[in-house]
Amino acid sequence: MAARRTEPVTIINLWELNLGTPEPQPKESKTFTVEDAVETIGSGRFHVALFLIMGSTGVAEAMEIMLIAVVSPVIRCEWQLENWQVALVTTMVFFGYMVFSILFGLLADRYGRWKILLISFLWGAYFSLLTSFSPSYIWFVFLRTMVFWLAGSLLVIGLASVVIPTIGWRWLIRITSIPGVVLTVAFMFIPESARFNVSTGNTQAALVTLERIAKMNRSVMLEGKLVEPILEKRGRFTDLLDAKYLRTTLQIWVIW
Repeated sequence: MAARRTEPVTIINLWELNLGTPEPQPKESKTFTVEDAVETIGSGRFHVALFLIMGSTGVAEAMEIMLIAVVSPVIRCEWQLENWQVALVTTMVFFGYMVFSILFGLLADRYGRWKILLISFLWGAYFSLLTSFSPSYIWFVFLRTMVFWLAGSLLVIGLASVVIPTIGWRWLIRITSIPGVVLTVAFMFIPESARFNVSTGNTQAALVTLERIAKMNRSVMLEGKLVEPILEKRGRFTDLLDAKYLRTTLQIWVIW
């Protein structure tokens, strides 16, 4: 019987075998949107300050419209105006409101809310002050039209009862333009919209804004990468006339 042939066997010690360090599996990076950050941060001191600043604009807005009511009888006598000429002043103010609201709305979508709001404050205060130097009725109507968007308040009525009989209607207009200037300075506190910054690709500026809000509210900022939410369809002007929104659109138009 032939002898079985044997082959040498090498025993490998697995402990001595260097298999190398396994490569770490890549982790999915966390992402969040502006809406997610706002919900996490919540309301706090920042929103209180924002409310006080933007809410105070109602005082300046109110004074501008009510200013027309208290000044109209005075300029009627000074410039010998007809009834339709006095009414035209109010009409042109709201005409300017309509035109510039559309124009500034389009500009705000392109260049940012903060810049356009600041320009609006400065514009309104500047032309309101210039009205006090109106040499004629035509200039008065033109400059009030340029104020365009400001609304009215009862505060100016109290001022008018004191200022007009003593130093005249021109000084009343100058005094009522002061709140607009003060609010312009306070408006510097308000940052640009984080949502607008993200939509223009400036996520770093949006993060700075959100972190600032979180710090003021003593809240925690989300960790991860800030991204823009997926927009399935961009809105169009014709959507306002769609059957779904037509009733609401018409109601708002009638109110205005």
